[in-house]
Amino acid sequence: MTAPVRFPRFFVTSPAPCPYLPDRNERKVFTELKGPHADSLNDALGRIGFRRSQTVAYRPSCLDCHACVSVRVVAEEFRASGSQKRALKANDDLIATVCRPWSTNEQFELLQSYLSVRHPEGGMTTMDETDFADMVEHTSVTTYVIEYREPSADGVTPGRLVGACLTDKQCDGLSMIYSFYDPHHETRGGLGNYIILDHIRRALEMGLPYVYLGYWVEGSPRMQYKVRYRPMEKLGRAGWERISDEDQNRLIADAVANPRSRDNDGRTGGKDGVPAITQG
Repeated sequence: MTAPVRFPRFFVTSPAPCPYLPDRNERKVFTELKGPHADSLNDALGRIGFRRSQTVAYRPSCLDCHACVSVRVVAEEFRASGSQKRALKANDDLIATVCRPWSTNEQFELLQSYLSVRHPEGGMTTMDETDFADMVEHTSVTTYVIEYREPSADGVTPGRLVGACLTDKQCDGLSMIYSFYDPHHETRGGLGNYIILDHIRRALEMGLPYVYLGYWVEGSPRMQYKVRYRPMEKLGRAGWERISDEDQNRLIADAVANPRSRDNDGRTGGKDGVPAITQG
């Protein structure tokens, strides 16, 4: 008999400078997602720490470092903090629309604005419209773009686009591949937080237990926002385990004391979610 799903072939990238921690190199292991069983393969790989980029699933495979840790929020047990409740209240008038994975000029312009402020020296700043279309549209799994718009004056025409997230639906949760938002908004704060909170709410409504936030790197300032969502699980050698309240309190306190700015070596780099896996 022929197995319904052929075991995937894995490849390893050449070492390259780490975008998160200074004086370190990164390496990734990856495989192609294709064929009628791509969703099932993506589900299985997601449970062991892989992330998707276009038609590829990847995870860190560094020789001398294990700083990148997969994290996910337990949606059913999530309780918003005071600041998260304020972000919900400030942005709950936004109209969220689930769209097919088809890129638009409006999305691309919002992404450029976001990158210019949040990741000005990251590799994604060189993306053009074609690169962005590839990021959104080249998928072999269940994917959509969730757009967040302000209400329009007439209530009919689409309002101003202030946020978006490329999201995969997996069998046990929503995987936030890449989110971006208006960094110059005059009145709205916490848009990035709101997008995550909305995904937690959506997961609950869909009966999905988790929201996957990608990789968390202790010591990388721009990754520390992820530890603010509790309860949170991290993937270790023994599988997924709950981060204790004590540890999460410490991590949140560290994040508050050292707010996101630049990395220790002055780099701003690119956000987790869209790797360069074509090298080597």
